[in-house]
Amino acid sequence: MTDPLDLGTLSLHDISSESKISPVPDFLRSDDPQFERLKSYANALPYSIESNAHMQDLLDHYLLRMTECVKAQSFDPGFLQWDSMVNYWIMLKYPMPKEKRTALAKLYFEICVTPGMPMHVVATGVDGLQLLTHSKKKLSIKDMRLPWKSIYVILKKDLFLSRRQFEISQVPFYLGTVAESSRRFFHPACIPEMLDEFIPGLNGCSLNSILSTQYYLLTFLPLSHPQLYLPALFQLWDAINSYIYDERMIAFLAELAEVHVDPSSGLARNASGDWTGLWKDVGIFNEAEWNTIMCKTLASMEIPLADAGSLATGSTTDTQSGFEIGRLPKPNWRIYSLAKLIVYSMFRDGPVTPSSGTATPFVPDIHSTPTLGTANTVRSYLAGSRALDSLARLVVSLENFFHPSNSGSWTSDLSAFLRYIAYEFSKRWHDEKQPTCNTPHARRLTTAMKNELVLCLRTSTLLGMFSNDSQTAANIQSCMKWLTILQPDLILPAILERAIPSLETLTETQRTPAMIRALGAVSPALVCRHVSQAGGPYLVQILDLLVPGVDLNDPGKTLCTTDFLVEAAQYIKFANIADEEFPYAVTDDTYGHVPASASPTPMVTVESFLDDGQSEEPKISTAEADEMLRISTMGFADWATSFFRRVLLLLENLPDEGLGSRSGETEVQVVDAVTQACSQICVHLSDELFDLVLNLIFDYASTNVRNNAVRAIHALLESVSNAHPAKTLAKFLPFCLRSIRTELENGASSIRSTSASTSATSDAALHWNLAIMRGAMYNDGTAILPYKEELLEVLKTLHAKTLSKRGFSWTGKLLSSILLTLTHTYPLENKFVNQDTWDSDEFRKAHYLFWGKQYSAADCKIAWHVPNSQETQFAITLFTELVEPALERLEALLQDGVRDDVWRNDFCRHLSLVRNGFAGIPTFLRDDQRVGSHEHATQTSDIMNEIPEFIAEIEPLSCGFVLAERTDPRWQTMIAIKRRFGKFLHASSTLLQEQEGEKTVDVVHMIIRSMRTFLLEYGDSHDSYYTQRDQYTSDITRVRQVPNQRVWPRAIFLRRARYYIRLYHAARLRWNSIERHRSTLENELIDDLLEWSMWSYASGTNSWDSHSLSYDGVRRRSLPRLLAALEPGTENDKTKGALYTLKMPVFSRYVMNEPTVAMEFLEKLFGCQYNEKASSMLQTNVPIGLSSFPEPSSLVYELQHDRLMKSADALKSLLRSSDNSVLLIEKGRKARISRQTVIDRSIEKMTQMITQNASDPQMHWRYSIIAIRCLRTLIRRDRPVSFAQMRYFMEMTCDDHPSMYAQRAVMKSLRYLKLRSFSSTAVDRAKYQCRNPLRKTVLIKRTPEFTTTYLEGFKQPLDCSRAAKEPCLQDKVDSGWLAWREQVDFFLFPAETYSPFETWHPDSSSIIDAVKEVASRPSYWERLSTHFAEENHSDTANLDNISCVKSIFQVLKEQPLDTLKPILLDLLSHADQNKQRSAAELLGGIIGGSKHWSQSAQTRLWAWLTPLIPKMLDENVKTDTVPVWTSFLEYIIENKDPRRVQPLIDYLVNQFSEMDCNGESSFNAVRIGCYFRCLSEELLWRFRPWSEIVISKYWPEIACDHDEVRAWTPKPSLPTPEVFVRECREEPVGDVMGIRSAYHLPRIMVLVDQFPIWRQDRLPGTRAFQSTYDKVGIMVCKWLLSAIYDIQAIMAFDYILPLMPELFRFSEVNDNDELEARADLLLNRMCGVSPPRALIAPILDSVFNAIRTSTSWKVRTKALPLVQVWYFRQFPLITEERIMRMLEVCCECLNDEIVEVREMAATTLSGILRCSPRRSILSLKERFVRQIRAIRLPPRQSAEYNSSLRSLHGGILGVCALIDSFPHTVEKWTPELLIDVLGEHIYDPAPVSSAIRSCASNFKRTHQDTWHEDSKRFNEEQLASLSTILTGSSYCTL
Repeated sequence: MTDPLDLGTLSLHDISSESKISPVPDFLRSDDPQFERLKSYANALPYSIESNAHMQDLLDHYLLRMTECVKAQSFDPGFLQWDSMVNYWIMLKYPMPKEKRTALAKLYFEICVTPGMPMHVVATGVDGLQLLTHSKKKLSIKDMRLPWKSIYVILKKDLFLSRRQFEISQVPFYLGTVAESSRRFFHPACIPEMLDEFIPGLNGCSLNSILSTQYYLLTFLPLSHPQLYLPALFQLWDAINSYIYDERMIAFLAELAEVHVDPSSGLARNASGDWTGLWKDVGIFNEAEWNTIMCKTLASMEIPLADAGSLATGSTTDTQSGFEIGRLPKPNWRIYSLAKLIVYSMFRDGPVTPSSGTATPFVPDIHSTPTLGTANTVRSYLAGSRALDSLARLVVSLENFFHPSNSGSWTSDLSAFLRYIAYEFSKRWHDEKQPTCNTPHARRLTTAMKNELVLCLRTSTLLGMFSNDSQTAANIQSCMKWLTILQPDLILPAILERAIPSLETLTETQRTPAMIRALGAVSPALVCRHVSQAGGPYLVQILDLLVPGVDLNDPGKTLCTTDFLVEAAQYIKFANIADEEFPYAVTDDTYGHVPASASPTPMVTVESFLDDGQSEEPKISTAEADEMLRISTMGFADWATSFFRRVLLLLENLPDEGLGSRSGETEVQVVDAVTQACSQICVHLSDELFDLVLNLIFDYASTNVRNNAVRAIHALLESVSNAHPAKTLAKFLPFCLRSIRTELENGASSIRSTSASTSATSDAALHWNLAIMRGAMYNDGTAILPYKEELLEVLKTLHAKTLSKRGFSWTGKLLSSILLTLTHTYPLENKFVNQDTWDSDEFRKAHYLFWGKQYSAADCKIAWHVPNSQETQFAITLFTELVEPALERLEALLQDGVRDDVWRNDFCRHLSLVRNGFAGIPTFLRDDQRVGSHEHATQTSDIMNEIPEFIAEIEPLSCGFVLAERTDPRWQTMIAIKRRFGKFLHASSTLLQEQEGEKTVDVVHMIIRSMRTFLLEYGDSHDSYYTQRDQYTSDITRVRQVPNQRVWPRAIFLRRARYYIRLYHAARLRWNSIERHRSTLENELIDDLLEWSMWSYASGTNSWDSHSLSYDGVRRRSLPRLLAALEPGTENDKTKGALYTLKMPVFSRYVMNEPTVAMEFLEKLFGCQYNEKASSMLQTNVPIGLSSFPEPSSLVYELQHDRLMKSADALKSLLRSSDNSVLLIEKGRKARISRQTVIDRSIEKMTQMITQNASDPQMHWRYSIIAIRCLRTLIRRDRPVSFAQMRYFMEMTCDDHPSMYAQRAVMKSLRYLKLRSFSSTAVDRAKYQCRNPLRKTVLIKRTPEFTTTYLEGFKQPLDCSRAAKEPCLQDKVDSGWLAWREQVDFFLFPAETYSPFETWHPDSSSIIDAVKEVASRPSYWERLSTHFAEENHSDTANLDNISCVKSIFQVLKEQPLDTLKPILLDLLSHADQNKQRSAAELLGGIIGGSKHWSQSAQTRLWAWLTPLIPKMLDENVKTDTVPVWTSFLEYIIENKDPRRVQPLIDYLVNQFSEMDCNGESSFNAVRIGCYFRCLSEELLWRFRPWSEIVISKYWPEIACDHDEVRAWTPKPSLPTPEVFVRECREEPVGDVMGIRSAYHLPRIMVLVDQFPIWRQDRLPGTRAFQSTYDKVGIMVCKWLLSAIYDIQAIMAFDYILPLMPELFRFSEVNDNDELEARADLLLNRMCGVSPPRALIAPILDSVFNAIRTSTSWKVRTKALPLVQVWYFRQFPLITEERIMRMLEVCCECLNDEIVEVREMAATTLSGILRCSPRRSILSLKERFVRQIRAIRLPPRQSAEYNSSLRSLHGGILGVCALIDSFPHTVEKWTPELLIDVLGEHIYDPAPVSSAIRSCASNFKRTHQDTWHEDSKRFNEEQLASLSTILTGSSYCTL
């Protein structure tokens, strides 16, 4: 059979199928899934939509314009404009042809990887690429190939910042996202090339290098062919101790496992022959790899044991990583990834263990005999799946941590793990039931696996559901839901047995919400017949028990109850059919789609699943269950009555409503939840029950008035009206009309007011009836028509007589509700079955057969409300007879000269009515806003200096406007009223702006709200669309029963239909509301709003929020006025209002991204510094808009974008291009050149202006900070800095304000100077690629000898003359630790008298002159050194200060050195920490800047510096200055060849060699040790030439803190990536990484021999700590503990193993607490790190030996818990033989002479048995029972008494351990052991009796939650005996 994954059969030049695709595909086939989806959307709308052909033409137009913008290089704004149009087009759900999708994806890809592309354009490209490639069905590697290296080159360059780089960009995140999206389009033949590029970059001594290399490997390597690189990845994983590394690796393996569950995913396009997939021992992993995964899984749970010290150490190791790693995209959450990895590794891959049939399954048998010490040669696995078996072991070991009493920070992760296991299993289970599944049948999940998984998770789920943590409870609820869907008969009985007693008795209040949530989770089994037919009979009983759950005093319980009711009510009908006879045959089609998980089996009890799953109780048949359900429907009427009475009681007890629109948030949330439940219930009530409920609510509403429940009664009436609007109106409207008239006649709402206040008591009845009436107007416009005359009359009356704020506001809302009901488009009903089914006789008689029915989109029939002519005419009548007269009165009021309180009240109430009228018709009237030409719109657009053709324009689409034709007289009538309304708003605004005052605030507020309504209440807004989309998604998530679900409850389609008005229809409405054109009237209103935004009252300044999002050109129109308000002399409040508006993101981003506007804005801003209120606006850390201020660059326009243009041409070839396309491209290119010229000039002028203002000594410091930040941002790669700007930067480096950061401006300026000088092309400048003339690429021989020669070369003195000719210096090491690259960069040493860095770019002379002018002044260096020496509470050197000085000396060479020398000598002569720090910063900059000076210059420098080195690092150094000079050395040595600073290295080596570790003062040794440690840390693995010197110096003085040397390097046979990968593949369990090199092992063995001698010479008592034994012991523990926390923690075990006996001896000393504590800590900590597999057995043997041979009982008591901890942390790696030895050792210790040892052995045995084989448990049971029964205690005086008691106690403890090992279940043998064995010895002497009582007490505590179930294991006699054991004998006689 041919292996299609053989990369030798692949070629990078394979012709993909994309080249064979027809340019004009026939995608309009009726069977096309995308087209079918479009048809379903179209059929769901009540109006016709545009044809697909028309929309495809529109797409072609957009794509053509996009390609033309790319060809013209108009990326911003042209490309961005048309990209947004394509995104809007995609929202409309039309299918995009694959060829265009492919070509467009390639175009987006090239946009992302084009050097120099503006970051916001790259972000757009990333979003577009993700959108187009997200679906694996729409695009595959057969359609598209993408290059990987173009991403990698940019990502690698930008990931880590250089020393002088401080700008943090989003490049790593964006390019990482591109790589993740593009990975499946990388050709598999590139894998060797990728490995050859990535692996050499791994440096095992640097966590940054490790994590970045791992990211490259796991992000770029194609998933289709992992067999080449997977063994190497596991070898690396074994060697690295890092939590971050683990998380990303687990996420990668999870994705890999999911991909390869389908074997065809790995097929190459040109493969031949059959292929069955990459199957190994466990999924695609071998057994060793799987054991590693399971160990990492357990470690990721972060479970703290009683030892409190054995957690994994990787998280501590991760503190060594830099912040740059955090800029990369984060991997999937480890818990989710672990769950996916385990589920997608489940296959039938081993012998089957017989089904356990228990709540928590026994782990599989690994012994064929009942004796300990022998292992079965053939293992069997749970359901035949090794992965499932591993999961069962894991869950059993963690089971106890789910109990609420043992919860903690880990509980949330554990519960999430169960949740995702259940979810992913359900997802895979249902996917494999689909006919399109490609997984081989032999590799699919089986029913046995499903049953065992549910049993495996059930106990933990039931324990965790009582958690008090909300997140844990949510996770458990979700898990329970998926388990119920998978196997309801295993979950539902357990829930019901717990829920019903809990709800009946309410014994524990905290259990009630938990049980209600659990019922919500299993509700599909109660109400969905396709899930379970056995749960329905219990529904009515549960509903009755949940009625008290509606309780205002317990909001949490109420919310849980309503959630359950909503979930259940959407699937059923509430109707009594107990008396109906159902003569129809029952079929699957009767109740809809039945998925693969359908369970026709009857309901059974938990007892049926105990032991072997057999029960003597008869099972209920389907017919019996249906009959029980039918009879139970008699209780619906009583339940509905009691429930709605409970709701009304809740309304009565609501607190008083607040002054605003909402009362307390909790009460509002409760009311919303209750009314939502009522709405769902009312919809599904039968006619009889609905009439009952309607009368009940009417009786309450008509006889009560509750001022505290006005809004609540409105919401309740909406719920009722939603079900039957006609009935509701007929019942309530006459009553409301009468009541409203009566109240108005009696003076209700007659007190004038215009502000919110507590309503008068006399108005309560009016408000109550208004709320009822408004709620009754919901959901059917035709039902309103019979009452139109009455409604019109009452509205007129209300408008005339309601004078209070609340009265006229509710009147307006009533009008708005009526108009929305009349004019909006919405579904008329939302029942769970189609209306024809609901009305059928079959459904009426047996509706329970339809419970949970699911529909496909095509089968769901929706009845829409579409406004008819009568409704339309009534709406117009309301406007002409109500709104228009009110508008006339307003116009009259405007002419009235009196402005008193009456005028203000009349104005507000009339305007409120008019505003609410227009708010009720957002989709009634298509506005006439596109009146101007496109050219006119582009002239006033926010987009400046762009040709009209490249500015996008929206073409109006159909979206169901009622009045859309301009020739329609009705349209003309309504548009005239609307225009009249707008003109009035403008006139009133103009008038009131002239009469500012406090009395007009309410009026102005009403005007502003009316303007918002006029401008924004049209179609759908941005916020509304996305809010409704998120809500719809939330609903989908809640009702989802199957991952990847295709059929849904009808409620979802109805919600989606209702959201078509909000979602798909809203997308069309949103389309029509995007960037609408403005007429003169809109411009006037926008100007008015702008003026109000600068008003002195808050009502005005808050007016400008989202108006500019709906109209194009608003910002451009508004800016002149806003900037004019910043002029000196303007009123303070107006200036403050203008700044407030400009700070809004919509303005600040526009201003700061448009240089032509930014210059004027900044100039005005600097003029505001004397305005106190304006200055107070700048107190925030980020001044106005600076976070959006981009660094200018035009490099992208200077490059040749061949690949980008090729992609644009490829896309354009698929489109119908117009004849003038070429001319248009040329026109756009010229416009872009002209625009860029204008931008460059504006930036130049802006820089000059800011520099001039900043140089003013009188400038306020806040504005100085803004100035220097702006100037720093304006430094460009492609343009030099001006002389004045550079001089200003230099001068400001001495400024004493800590927020100036002028040093960074100097660094950036001179860094870009270097870039321009040494970059040969614009591409290099765009990539920040500096071509150093001294850097040479050398072809090397990749052999071990080369590595040795390379390392030894660092110890040799540098031959400068030779180094100037032959490159031998290497600063940054990018290969060599693991493997070498074929070509490596080395540097030449500069020539004797010349350096290439003496010649700079010709255009940069002004920069150098400015630096030279300032730096040549001695006063500058005096000021700078003084500034550096200021006290700043820092004990290390400032890297910015060093880099700034380095930049200066790099440019000026040694010119300023003579000036600086006296200052340095003076600083070094002082011991003050601040002066020493200043000297270190200056010297660090000088040495760093001298790197490429000429040889003679460097010689002179070091000739001066060398004598000063002792003075720097020795003479005046004190404790507080050691960190200063250590940081100095770190800067000097980091990423630098040590031969460049040879004198410094020589000094450090000499000092170290001469150091006396035992001198009188330890400071000298500590100082030198710190320096040398710094040297080793910065040189990393290149420090190896000095490692022997360090060891030979320190090891004899082992009591010193010495070892920080990385003592190992990998050892592949050849240091090449190819050899490394091959050896990892050929020796998957070999030591290719050289982990066990045991560099220190010979010295360790010497210590092993010396420790017994030192122990004999140990000093006694209080002087013990002075002993060599103690000092060396403490040092060894410190060293090994630090190794455990290191990156390569695994190497420590080779040293720990021979020291294990001594470590146990350390832990028993009683006169040195530190030694004992450190030994204990080390022994515990090592358990958290997975050791090399070869050392597991020796380590365990060492522990066993300590237990068996130690004469100290303390050692045994400390070693025994270590066995349990080791087993818990590493059990996947422990062999069966070792497990048996563990059990045997524990059993031996049960007979120990010391009681404490026996008790500890029992505890250890119990912990191990929790996940031990079943037969081993049974054999131990027999062993302990025999031991107990063989003992008869002799008299106390007997010599055998103590031995007999000890043996009896050991047996009793063994039995107790067996019982304790199952803390939450009762096994079949438990009653026998507890009663018959332990009960017989309850009165035996201590410690036997105390052990038994303790065991019984623990049994009671751990089983009290499930005792109602567990008690069934005991008979009556056993229960009585158990009570006696627990409480003692009773002497009471009854």
